[in-house]
Amino acid sequence: MSREIEVDVLRGPGDRTRGRAAGLGLLITWVLVAWGLEVVDLVLPGMGLDRFGIVPRRLVGLIGIPCSPWLHGGFGHLAGNTVAFLGLGTIVMLAEGRRFLATTMILVLVSGLGTWLIGRASYHIGASGLIYGYFGYVMGRAIWEKKILWALVGIAVAGMYGYMIWGVLPSGGPVSWEGHLSGLLAGLWLGWTHVKADRGKGWT
Repeated sequence: MSREIEVDVLRGPGDRTRGRAAGLGLLITWVLVAWGLEVVDLVLPGMGLDRFGIVPRRLVGLIGIPCSPWLHGGFGHLAGNTVAFLGLGTIVMLAEGRRFLATTMILVLVSGLGTWLIGRASYHIGASGLIYGYFGYVMGRAIWEKKILWALVGIAVAGMYGYMIWGVLPSGGPVSWEGHLSGLLAGLWLGWTHVKADRGKGWT
């Protein structure tokens, strides 16, 4: 074991604990802010806060990439996303520890950019892109990690959330399947990237 890897292993548990505490704070903050914004949006006229969503292929629509995960089209939409966000977010947070915050930011950026590139001319809002990113990330790690624990986690997540795969199919309704697809692909890509990076550092 090299000195660098040895130091990382010795410091790893503490870093993971702090990372999980920060990750738990992120999950709670998202829920509180998202619900608070939906209350505010309820009393605003016209499009309200939804106008800050992703607008594909328009420069002004880029602002929606960091904003859209916090905005929703009603309390029903928000409630459904809250349950999935907390479930999948907690799984990724427990697995990633100190890397959870960076993982989340990358998924928001890549899934949002994908939606901006391929989405229909509309306002795309909601945390679904990030949620599908979490789902794709877990599936990616389960496929490429080649470890029994990740395989078991992947099987459990597929059993609980496998129905989500239908959400990436093109549809003519108000659901942003483009955001779902972009999130899923972003998660698979990032899961593969992390597996390759970890193997390169000798963490297997």
